[in-house]
Formats: sequence, structure tokens, C-alpha cells
Amino acid sequence: MDFSRFTYCTLGTRAELEAGRAGLRPELYQRMLSDTAAYAQFADEHGFSGFGHPEHHLQIEGFEPSNDPNLMAMWLGMQTSRLRVITCGFVSTTHNPLRVAENIATLDNMLKGRFGVGLVRGYQSRWVESFKIRPDLGAVGEWNKDSEVDIYNRDYFAEWVDIVVTALTNETFRYEGKFWTIPPAGHVNPHPMPTYVKFGKGVDADMTIREVGIVPRPYQHPHPPLYGGFTASLRTALFWARYRGKPIVLAGDLDFCKLLWGKYREEAPKWGHEVPYGDEAAWGGIMICAPTDADAEAQMVDMQWFWDNWPAQFGQPMPELLVGSPDTLCRKIEAARQAFNPKETFLLIPQGIHTRDQLVSSLDLFANKVMPHFG
Repeated sequence: MDFSRFTYCTLGTRAELEAGRAGLRPELYQRMLSDTAAYAQFADEHGFSGFGHPEHHLQIEGFEPSNDPNLMAMWLGMQTSRLRVITCGFVSTTHNPLRVAENIATLDNMLKGRFGVGLVRGYQSRWVESFKIRPDLGAVGEWNKDSEVDIYNRDYFAEWVDIVVTALTNETFRYEGKFWTIPPAGHVNPHPMPTYVKFGKGVDADMTIREVGIVPRPYQHPHPPLYGGFTASLRTALFWARYRGKPIVLAGDLDFCKLLWGKYREEAPKWGHEVPYGDEAAWGGIMICAPTDADAEAQMVDMQWFWDNWPAQFGQPMPELLVGSPDTLCRKIEAARQAFNPKETFLLIPQGIHTRDQLVSSLDLFANKVMPHFG
């Protein structure tokens, strides 16, 4: 089993966040970068497989200011030499799909294959509305589930993902969909450019642009591993089976997880994918490892406060709690392995909320007392 870490890039402790507007304090951002570098280096040296982060903007409160996904991915890559950087992920409503494919391939090359990427729909309306690339799109979440906005966003997301994957897997291509036509219909280069015809591909002698292609090509073949952002939806799992992408499911209901893994495994062959047992999705939860259950539960108090004041207000349920002593965590992870055999587990750590000493102690205990049982 591979263990990946996930961080929100939180800027402060509970007291610092409670003081207000922590995102406007550069010294807290600097400390976050320093701490995140230390955690990434620790993970790199102690056998963790990956390090994940989201994309969110305009976070003046400081709870989740992991903004530009390209810059944060490169920052994490600069601190490490072995583990995979997992950007999870590019928000479809706020990015041109062709540019996203180009960014993915570029990061994959710069990190020499140590890159995985999530593609997500966007659930934080405040920044999505200011960043969105089409006026007809909107953020989606529990407050508008199955509404017209949600259905429209889902249709758009499906096409957007298809364009990203098409660009990553074809030297050149043309795409005509409901939302995008790439290249634009009837696009003729405004001046003669015989080099396009002589040395390239996709341009006719009369300068009609028929196809385009991204550069560079991905370092990994056919592209970096794809992830679906945190979900607990069978519909989402079936969607990702088409592209052999891994939905990340932070759920403690092992019967539901077993069902989701099984439905994915049934769906994947319809799209030509044979997925090994356990690779259908990724599992995980909040992780705090301490010498005793009581110690870990005491540390969970501040993380509970964080969850109540941020993710829960967006409608996100509390994830599985991998909180306790090494023995307790081993039992919980073993139960998941027996039920549906997840090959990759994401550990959502209370970075920022806990001090560096607290987190390093938790990670060290997990690396030395838990991970060896699942190597």
C-alpha cells in the first residue's frame, strides 16, 4: 500500500486563524512554505509515495490558500527527489482545457515523471465567480446539488476533461463539442507561414488551421496519473473509470467503499481498461498518530474546529478519522484492506493547525510503526 499526504497549505494555528485575516500576513505564508518544505522532505526520506495539495484562491481567512497549482507543484518538487507531487487539482470552470493539458505535460517533464494531477469541478463560489472563464458556469456543492447549475457544470466538466485527455494523448487533434471547438472553426492564419506546413502538422497550405497540439508531450505514457478530487459518489467513480482516473474517497463507510470500488471495476473494461484489484480508487482520511489514542484524540480537537469552520461549511462531511495510536491506525487500515484493498491511501494532515514538532512526531510515528505493516 502506498501512502500519500495531503495538505491544505493552512497559514496558521487555530489561535492565529481565530484572530482573523491570517491570509493577509506574509510572515504566516512564509512559515507555511517553510513547514511544507520540511514535511515534503520528511515524506521523501521516509517512504511516503506522494504529496498532494488543492487549488483555491482569494483565501484571506488563511484556511486553504493553496492558489496557483503550477507554482505549488514546482515548490514541492524542488524540495524532494523521489515522491510524486499530486496537484488535486485544476478547477475546470476557471481554466482553459488546452492550457491545463500543456501545464500538466510541462510539470510532468520538469518533475521527470514525479507528477500526478486531479481535475475537479469547483465548489467555492466566491473565487470561482471571479476566476471563471465562461459566464454561464457556476460553482457546485451541496447547496445546489442536482440543480440546473449542477447539471450544466457536470456536462461542461465531462467535455473539459475529455479535451484535456485528448490533448495529452494525441500529437495533434481537433475537437468539436458543445462548449469548445479547438481550433476555432474556420481559423485561417492571417499571414503566410510555410514553416507550419513544412515542419509541423495540422496546417494546410492555404493556412487553414485544422489541428493543434500541445508541447511538450507528457513525460509519462500516456500521461501522468489522473485523480478525481475528494468524492463519495458512485456517479463520479463511474465517470473516472472511463479515463482510468482515481477518485479519492475519504470515507469511513467500508461497505460503501467496497461497493464503489466494485462498480468502478465493472465499468472500467467498457472503456478498455483492466484495473488491478485495489487500484480502482484511492482511500484515506484525517491522520493524527500519537503514542496513545487519548493523545491523538486531544490533538484532534483543533482539527475538528478547523473542519467545522471550513470544509463543513461547504457541505463536506467529516472524512474517515485515522486518529489514534499506531495499533489503532493499523487496525483501521487493515479493515479497509480486507474490505476493498486500497493500494493508495491519502493522509490529510493538520498542517498549519498543528505545530511543526507535533506534525513531525505524528509522521515519524506513522512511518516507523504503521507503514511497515503495509509495505
